[in-house]
Amino acid sequence: MSFYSHHIQPRLVHLTMRSGLLEEHRRRTVTRARGVVLELGFGSGLNLPFYQSEQITQLYALEPDVSMLKFAHKLIARATFPVEILQTGAERIPLPDQSVDTVLCTWTLCTIPSVEAALAEARRVLRPEGQFVFVEHGLSPDPKVARWQHRLTPLWRRCAGGCHLNRQADVLLRAAGFELGSVDTGYLGRPKTMTYMYEGRTQPDMGSTAC
Repeated sequence: MSFYSHHIQPRLVHLTMRSGLLEEHRRRTVTRARGVVLELGFGSGLNLPFYQSEQITQLYALEPDVSMLKFAHKLIARATFPVEILQTGAERIPLPDQSVDTVLCTWTLCTIPSVEAALAEARRVLRPEGQFVFVEHGLSPDPKVARWQHRLTPLWRRCAGGCHLNRQADVLLRAAGFELGSVDTGYLGRPKTMTYMYEGRTQPDMGSTAC
């Protein structure tokens, strides 16, 4: 691991994701969580203050990067519900089938190397009546913006910890066997290449054989 990826990049990600522009989306998404929760991409623990403690019985905080977790220790110590760190990638989640009530994902699908495998795993561990709640950035419907997203993604991935600018959260979730209701979309701000948001809630499609 390079000095940049071990020391500089985690701090930049932590500072960027603390932006006030993201707080409303973060709060709205995290407060939907209930029961046994699996958070994909726990990062530096910025979601922890927004969980409704009376609704949470257990939080599994999945994060493969120990450099990000070092920022989370104080927040975890203040949590009023059990938090267990799963220091592993989302492609192989070390939890039993149908053991989770909520899978929560905030600005994480963009960075997972094998996102299809990760979503298949999320569906596997989610109970049939469970929910997948998410807010993500990704591909814009504007062809001009999308063209720039496709052009920039190879370089951006190398600078930003594998982040893709051109993934479509709704398309990926449907392909993984989730049944989407409404998904709120729109630009958070500028630059448009980085700020097209997808926010919503989905459940396993029990008629699907995707996984």
